[in-house]
Order: sequence, then structure tokens, then C-alpha cells
Amino acid sequence: MGATYALAVLVILLVAFTLNRLYWRLELSRAKHPSLQGHSKMARRVARWVPFYEFQGDALFNCDGAPESIAQRRREGFQALSARLRGATSESGQLTSSLEQHLSDTQFINSYRVPFQFRSAVRDHLMPGMVADASAGTRIRDIDGHWHYDLSGSYGVNVFGYDFYKSCIDEGVNRVRNLGPVLGTYHPLVLDNVERIKDISGLDEVSFHMSGTEAVMQATRLARYHTGRSHLVRFCGAYHGWWDGVQPGIGTQRAVNDVYTLKDMDQQTLRVLRTRTDIACVLVSPFQALHPNGGAPGDATLVNSDRHCAFDPDRYGDWLRRLREVCTQRGIVLIFDEVFSGFRIAYGGAQEYFGVQADMVTYGKTLGGGLPVGVLCGQHHLMKRFRDDRPTDVCFARGTFNAHPYVMASMNVFLERIQDPSIRRVYRDMRALWDRRVEQLNHALELRQLPVRVVNLVSIWSVIYSRPGRYNWLFQFYLRAEGLHLSWTGTGRLIFSHNYTDEDFDAVQHRFIAAASSMEADGWWWNDGRLTNKRIKKQILREMLGCWLRGRGGAGRHAPAAGSPIPDQ
Repeated sequence: MGATYALAVLVILLVAFTLNRLYWRLELSRAKHPSLQGHSKMARRVARWVPFYEFQGDALFNCDGAPESIAQRRREGFQALSARLRGATSESGQLTSSLEQHLSDTQFINSYRVPFQFRSAVRDHLMPGMVADASAGTRIRDIDGHWHYDLSGSYGVNVFGYDFYKSCIDEGVNRVRNLGPVLGTYHPLVLDNVERIKDISGLDEVSFHMSGTEAVMQATRLARYHTGRSHLVRFCGAYHGWWDGVQPGIGTQRAVNDVYTLKDMDQQTLRVLRTRTDIACVLVSPFQALHPNGGAPGDATLVNSDRHCAFDPDRYGDWLRRLREVCTQRGIVLIFDEVFSGFRIAYGGAQEYFGVQADMVTYGKTLGGGLPVGVLCGQHHLMKRFRDDRPTDVCFARGTFNAHPYVMASMNVFLERIQDPSIRRVYRDMRALWDRRVEQLNHALELRQLPVRVVNLVSIWSVIYSRPGRYNWLFQFYLRAEGLHLSWTGTGRLIFSHNYTDEDFDAVQHRFIAAASSMEADGWWWNDGRLTNKRIKKQILREMLGCWLRGRGGAGRHAPAAGSPIPDQ
């Protein structure tokens, strides 16, 4: 009898334990975004099954089911665009091709400018040159001698214009010339940098690193060290550097089991933060305010026209304040990753812009005055890397090139110059200025009935497309042909420097509209009224399935039935 009773109790406890685990697992699942980006492990599994196929010949011009008359316009337009780009960047293009044979970064970039179905066509006919030899004002000059308005922002480095940073570097080198590249011993100006960064961040201590990725790595490591908890929370779609510890999805080969990817701006996420006991920190990329729960928009994934970006500063600011409150209540470290947004959207970055103080902040990009740097700022108790009562229990982080004299000196000049009244005036009027420019360009596009619009977070823009289609990725090449310099992500992220005058912007607007008009004239935005984003996705799924099935039988890599029209659903 006693044994039976004990067994019953054990079964009840086991059932209760299992139900409890299932309950908390369900709560966690409800806080995940329903997209594949919200389920990192599932995304990796699915990615392994996506087959490679490509469009060639006629299918390149009518994979959306366009009639022959439209396909012919596209052929002619494609040929003209190819000739225009090749003629303008012949030397730069040749050198770029030579680099690609030996530089792995270039191989990757050139392979992921557009959806993979069109990769070969772009490589053979539209490959842009990537070699430049001068910059001035708001423009960059390629080695063929052509000047292009810069819409790349050097991936975020260029906030105040290239001349500003060239001057920072030149003066910085002069300040430390007598010391030179001495490592491990600090130049006196490092203390001035520390005091200025503390004042900007509102935090107690600073550590220097060689990149934003390294700064984020140290921030999350210290958060785990001091809280004694295992997991970090990141939000769906956010990018925090290439380290797999904060990027557990596609692109990471190691299984990552200590990261929760949760929904941005969601009440269920707050519930998880309030109830779980294993969360060390929450990592926030303020740039996500432009596209919550979506990845950084790039043209490599622009397969239809459902790219969605919209910035609501009041709503996002309210979310960050509620997040701050929960983290404070639960002893969770709130980290702002301002590697990209710092010094761009406000003098004090997102903390100032949204009025929320973080426990830790990472900076990079522009803070080095044009040279590579990563910076971590934090509260005293979070920045300490050892325990007084346990001398061998340390949180190690050290880099040979941290606080390199030339980087510190360029940073010192940068930090001095952003105190100048002219720079402070730029910050004061910045939001209204860029909102006005966006409104001006969108109004001009609307008048011409062109199916493109732009949305912005201050000087960071994304292009969105209002007419369903499969060829929006081509727009980046029409923009380049008009003398606009873009990063490899294409129209997903246009980054303007804050030295753009109204005259500069008018020139960009003129070229932007010209590019959109040419794209429209060449038939790439054709739509018969039945072509929807949903139907495009279904067509791509059918193409993949057909390719996968044929691949098992040894067939080629071309898309199945690529030129056939999409049937009614």
C-alpha cells in the first residue's frame, strides 16, 4: 500500500512538473514573432532546404507572367541599363572583378545584392564597380572619374560628411605623432575621451574595443557574469553584429541555446520578462523602430513588394519606457546597441531621442572619428570584471588594439567638434529637416504616379514599393546609373550624411525620380491587377518545390515553368 501511494505521489509530481514546463514553454512561444525570423532554429532548418535555381533567357523577363510586349520592353531596358553601367564604370568594374577572385568579402557581397534567382544575370550584366579614390562634400568619386552622391553613409560611419572625418583623422594623427602606435600604454587624451563619453551616455565607466560586435560581446558577457543568469533576450529581426551569441538564426552554424528571440513592442514579451528567472539582459537596437520585428531590409530578399517600414517615435518610445520599467523590477540589464544609431539620431543617441536611460550602451561607427572602434559604457557594478572575494572568478575581455593611440586621437577630435554650436544646431533641427525632405520626395513621386515611397528614421531611409512585383530589386541599379552611390543592401537602407544641403538633396531627388521613371518606362513595374504579393510568394514556393523534385532526379538548376502566368487562386 505504501509503495503504491509513493508511486502515485511520484506520478502526480511528475505530471505537475511536466505541465509546469509546458505552461512556461507555451508562454515563451506566445512571445515569439510568428515569422521565421521569430523562430531562429526553425529558420535555420528551413534555410537548408531552399534549393538554388535561376532565371535565364526569356524567363528572366517574364517570371511574373508578363505578356511578350512587356517582356520585350524589359529586354531592351535591361540591355540599355547594362550598357550604361558598363560604360560609366569600366575601370572600376574590371578592378572589382579582379578583387572578387581573391577577396572573400567581395564574393559574398556580389552574390547577395539581389534575390538568388537573378544572381547570374546581375553578375554578367549589371555588376557595379566598388572602387573609389576620392570623396568630397556629399559625394564619392570612382576610379573612372565619376562623382556619385553618397547614399551609403559608409554603413553608418558618415554622419557629418567625409571632409569632417578626414580632418578628424589628420588632426588626430598630429596629436599622437610623437607616441605613435604604442599599445598597452595610454596616451593622456584617453582620459578626456572617457569623461566626454561618460557625459554623453550618462553612465559611469567605459571600455574600448575594436568593433561594435566586440563591444556587444563584452556587454552581454558582463551582464551574465553579474546577474548569474544564462539567457539574453533579443528582438525579432534585430542585428547586433556577426557574433553567433546574438545572431542565433540563419548565418550561424553553431547551435545557440541561450538566446530568446522575442516580439518587439509586445505585451506578451513583457510578461515573459516579468516571470522568467533566467534572463540576464535585454538587447535593444533602436534602429528597429523603423521596422519592428523585421530584419534590416535588403534587396537580396526583395522577392515581392511587401517590405514594410514605418516609424512611430511616440509608440516606440512608450515601448522602451515600459521595457525599462520591467527590467528595473526584475534586475535585468537593459542594453542599448547604439553602434549604428549613436550620434546619428541625436547627440545623446537613442537614450536622448526616446528619453530612456539604459544600464549599458554600446557605440561604434562614427565615434572613432572615421577609424574603427567599439565602445561599451555601463554602470560601475556592471563593468567590473572580477570579484573582490573570489580572485579567480573573472570576466575576461582584452584586446591588443583596444585604445590604439591613433583611434583615440581621432575620437578625441570628433568628441570635441560635436560640441561646436554649428553641430548642435544640426541636431536641433535635424528631425524636422529630414521629415520635410521625405515628404517632399514622396509628394513628387505621388504626382508622377510612381509606385515607390520612402520612409525614414531621421537620415536613415528605406524604399518601399506600393505595386506588387518581382523586379523591385532592379531599382538599385537604376539609382546607381543616375549617379547615386548605395551600399550593397541596395534600396533597403539609404543613409544620408547630415551635411546634405537643400541643393544637394534637390539633386538627389531629381536623380531618384529619373531612376524611378526609367524603371517604370522599361516595364518592370507592370501589373495586370491579378498579381499580388501573396500570389508571388505562392509562385516562388511552386518554383522551389519543382526545382527540389527535379533536382532529386538530376535535372538542372533553372526555374520550373518560370515564364508561365500565375493562375487564379
